[in-house]
Amino acid sequence: MKIDKELVMRSVVEVVEEDELEPLLQRGARVYCGYETSGPVHIGTMLTVQKLIDFQNAGLDVVVLFADLHTLMNKKGSLDWIEKMTEYWRHAFISLGLDPKKTTFVRGSEFQLSPEYLSDVLSLGSNITVKRATRSMQEIARDLEHAHVSQIIYPIMQVVDIKHLHVDIAYGGIEQRKIHMLAREELEKIGYKKPVCIHTPLLVSLRGPGEKMSSSNPETIISIHDAPDRIREKINKAYCPAGETENNPILDIFRFFLFAKNSNIVIKRPDKFGGTVAFSSYSELESAYAHGLHPKDLKNACAEYLTDYLRPVRDYFESHQDILSILKR
Repeated sequence: MKIDKELVMRSVVEVVEEDELEPLLQRGARVYCGYETSGPVHIGTMLTVQKLIDFQNAGLDVVVLFADLHTLMNKKGSLDWIEKMTEYWRHAFISLGLDPKKTTFVRGSEFQLSPEYLSDVLSLGSNITVKRATRSMQEIARDLEHAHVSQIIYPIMQVVDIKHLHVDIAYGGIEQRKIHMLAREELEKIGYKKPVCIHTPLLVSLRGPGEKMSSSNPETIISIHDAPDRIREKINKAYCPAGETENNPILDIFRFFLFAKNSNIVIKRPDKFGGTVAFSSYSELESAYAHGLHPKDLKNACAEYLTDYLRPVRDYFESHQDILSILKR
């Protein structure tokens, strides 16, 4: 099967290294992304799921690692809670459009306690300094200033995951870059090839670039379970300065989600404000916004299309209420 490189590269900000990617696209490749399974799935995670769907549609083999032990090590909850959340996350990804028949779902605990895996962790642990391991965790760890030993082991395990999942490509948000570079530096020492690393950007908080997106603050994110009225409320309140195309969360939603599912975006306006206008690409929409398209018109269209984007999630969980109940601690 021919791999669609254009689809592989959509929304990507970095490939390390692109010349190494080319032969993989010629023969076929296995790509993975790992997730800590804590809390409801929201728009930040949606970006990586959308990218996995792109990879799948492009012809790559997709592996999703639900890193339950990593979640525990990074102090995100009890093991019992994490295991329940892992099942919820699998259903959430399917509801977002990832094809379960073409996806390999793996729990970290299924292989990370094997003697072979632990031997590789200990071997790399003897090669990697505490300073290097700590530096690789800077973008993803909680309270790294008071790091626990588990948070130092964490990146070493993530490197070893690549070998034991037998993947060619490590994919993640750009916050994963330091750990991925650690993998490229160290994996050959335990008899495995350097992975190609593909990164997508982090989304801007709905409150703008000065505030971190966080599931603990619902006003900074959109949950996949938000009702249409709640989506519209959040979009209407979101940071969206007129004419500004950088660090604009509303434009991010169009770029990474809505154009992925729609070949044409229609923005409805009264005739006195220019009438209805349509865009066949994100670049056209961005240019129009930079040259005077009103924030209110952009937000109205965003809320409408995002509600439609998440309709399959609402429909899916209507018939899986038992899974949704997991979120109620």
